[in-house]
Amino acid sequence: MIGNDWDEKLKIIWESEGFKKFYKIIENEYATKTIFPPKNYVFNALKLTSFANTKVVIVGQDPYHGVGEAHGLSFSVQEGIKIPPSLQNIYKELESDLGIKPSSKGDLTKWAKEGVLLLNAVLTVEKDKPASHRNLGWELLTDYIIKVLNTKEEPVVFILWGNFAKEKAKLITNPHHLILTSPHPSPFSARYGFFGSHPFSKTNQFLKEHNLKEIDWSLDK
Repeated sequence: MIGNDWDEKLKIIWESEGFKKFYKIIENEYATKTIFPPKNYVFNALKLTSFANTKVVIVGQDPYHGVGEAHGLSFSVQEGIKIPPSLQNIYKELESDLGIKPSSKGDLTKWAKEGVLLLNAVLTVEKDKPASHRNLGWELLTDYIIKVLNTKEEPVVFILWGNFAKEKAKLITNPHHLILTSPHPSPFSARYGFFGSHPFSKTNQFLKEHNLKEIDWSLDK
């Protein structure tokens, strides 16, 4: 389904009767309603960031629910789409943290290719209905992805913004990984501890300490 090492890592999920039954529900949703992201982008995060290449995980909730926005990467929007407020705040923190000027685009594909798994907990959503696919069954897959990454021998940085993402911390039990938590970058909460949390420099410092290549967080090079 993915085309890289995730296929083997997630084989037990792909072949389970529960997932097959759930995915038929998703296919019916696509056939009868307007669902985002486009079907060929649903597993984009896994396609762009293989298990072997994953050094950082940024956990989001569910895809953007507006036309043309979502493309399978948490917090990211497609080229030409106005940058959402949460991503604007992520860019502000990036500039404050590392001096990287905010990008004019909201497509985070470059981060994914750097080894940042931009994973939403729920991978689809109905148009204009946020959280409409929560508890349908995606969490079975995405929680399992986090559990698989928890077994990884190389240290991984898990960035958990907001209470929803912080709930995933219980799945990360391997002490050689780093968990970074803060309030969500949403305009409603960013000023309560997201700003000034320095997630980007802390991530790179951790990777450097473990002799792993640091992430190039710039998007406009």
